[in-house]
Amino acid sequence: MRPPFTALHVVQPGDGGVARVVTDVVGAQLELGMRVAVACPPGTPLAVAADVCGADVHPWRAGREPGPRLVAESRRIAELVDLVRPDLVHAHSAKAGLAARIAVRGRVPTVYQPHAWSFEAVDGVAGALARYWERWAARWTDRVICVSDAERLRGQRAGVRALWSVVHNGVDAQRFRTGPGRGAARAALGLPPSAPLVVCVGRLCRQKGQDTLLEAWTAVLDRVPHARLVLVGDGPAAGALHAAAERFRGPGAAGAVGAVGPPSVTFTGAVADPAPWYRAADLVVQPSRWEGMALAPLEAMAGGRPVLLTDVDGARESLPPGHATYCLIPPGDPAALAKGLTVLLQRPVLREALGRQAQQHVLRRFDVRRAGAAIADVYREVTAAPRHELREPISQ
Repeated sequence: MRPPFTALHVVQPGDGGVARVVTDVVGAQLELGMRVAVACPPGTPLAVAADVCGADVHPWRAGREPGPRLVAESRRIAELVDLVRPDLVHAHSAKAGLAARIAVRGRVPTVYQPHAWSFEAVDGVAGALARYWERWAARWTDRVICVSDAERLRGQRAGVRALWSVVHNGVDAQRFRTGPGRGAARAALGLPPSAPLVVCVGRLCRQKGQDTLLEAWTAVLDRVPHARLVLVGDGPAAGALHAAAERFRGPGAAGAVGAVGPPSVTFTGAVADPAPWYRAADLVVQPSRWEGMALAPLEAMAGGRPVLLTDVDGARESLPPGHATYCLIPPGDPAALAKGLTVLLQRPVLREALGRQAQQHVLRRFDVRRAGAAIADVYREVTAAPRHELREPISQ
């Protein structure tokens, strides 16, 4: 890559995990001496964090779903490409990926990173349309970066024809590894010092499976009566999840840290940094229905916490060897989820061993600097290759 190589990241709103991935990758790229621009909704945590890192941040007002505004949103990206004049455009997630590729149409080397495929979120006609536009937009994609081999295979089976690279998500392992211990973290958050504590970090939405977790929680309390559950995040399912958690409310009790939820279930709302919650936890759970490779489990493992995951794309690849026996369960199965939580909550020595092994695993394999360097290698390959001819231009 010729210095200073310029990358333009286009990121859609509303996904905290993707925002943290992009923030870490942007920081790693800046350390490598690249010039980095980020197009994202203004005022978001990503916009603030990217600006602090030293990236050039440009407002891109966009919704999460395709709709009537897509043409205007794509036009804005085209304007930013003309302004920034990047060597490469890197689009993150389905909506930004579609809008950016319509805007660029192969004029600039383009990398697309789905962060879990759009067609996994919907069924029927909507799912068919999502598969269609993923296949259709691939014509303007020089490389698709998947965060797991499982995500790549799912795209191939859906008929997405592309050149592929797999770059596992990375985290700033040292940041999650250091900081106050469990007791101090709980004291700072106003949590009970000794209650068995399960933490779930993620957008409150169908994908992340918090509804299944609440369905399983009754059975957990039958076996571990003093257990506490903290749901960290916000999202479109917040209202339904709060309503579902009402059945756990005890007479005259109130949730911790200003929570709306009942005594055994706490809702934090959106947080700027999930690290204190990982530090406070005995166990971190991610009951997702689908993923590419979830970021929260990597962050938790970097902090030395064991994780319980559903067996979706990227989960097996993120776990240390031998951990699947205790740490992997089928998605959408409340009974299996309750059993997995109960086993780990009742075996503190096992939890501590799993947490130590998980931390070393993340330090070896999932550091963000390794991920940033791997993505930089993809950029070099893409920009060094001859530009392909666009044989199917969009109709005007």
